[in-house]
Amino acid sequence: MKIETQSTRQHILDIGYKLIVRKGFSSVGLSLLLQAAEVPKGSFYHYFKSKEQFGEALITDYFEKYQLDLDALFNDSTLTGHQRLMQYWQQWLHVQADGCVDQKCLVVKLSAEVADLSEAMRVALLKGSAGIIDRLTTCVQVGINDSSIADQDPQSTAEMLYHMWLGASLMNKLGHSPAALERALVTTKAILTPKTAL
Repeated sequence: MKIETQSTRQHILDIGYKLIVRKGFSSVGLSLLLQAAEVPKGSFYHYFKSKEQFGEALITDYFEKYQLDLDALFNDSTLTGHQRLMQYWQQWLHVQADGCVDQKCLVVKLSAEVADLSEAMRVALLKGSAGIIDRLTTCVQVGINDSSIADQDPQSTAEMLYHMWLGASLMNKLGHSPAALERALVTTKAILTPKTAL
């Protein structure tokens, strides 16, 4: 019974991802979500007290999965810190340039939309982003330690790069062009690569 309950809850979240990445949070009404998920209204309210709580759960679930993928990449000891980070940014460019398929750009989609709409969702986005920045910080430090990344403040670098890539992703959506992401990749490489390796 517990497995079935978890499966239904996850099913609602998974369908919600696809709808919200395509249409935005505000444009996805409860009736549309229920119809797409093929669950009755009672089932939704069994798991979520409100649409806002659903949105908060969706964001938390998204970051949990995202961070597991990130941990798998950043814990790959066969790669230098520089290689791990550049592989991450190249994957980011590929996903964003492909039009945010498989709900992989939920942060870009929701950040501006829900910042003033829902405090709980704003905090969930901020907390999830902080978790990514923490992992980036650790990976920058790994690269500094193995001499593949230029000596710099890991926390400041991680924050600056993450913010730059979020901005580039937004410009990609506005301009329907990967140019901003491609410039971000070039800039990232210049920031991370030791001068002696250039």
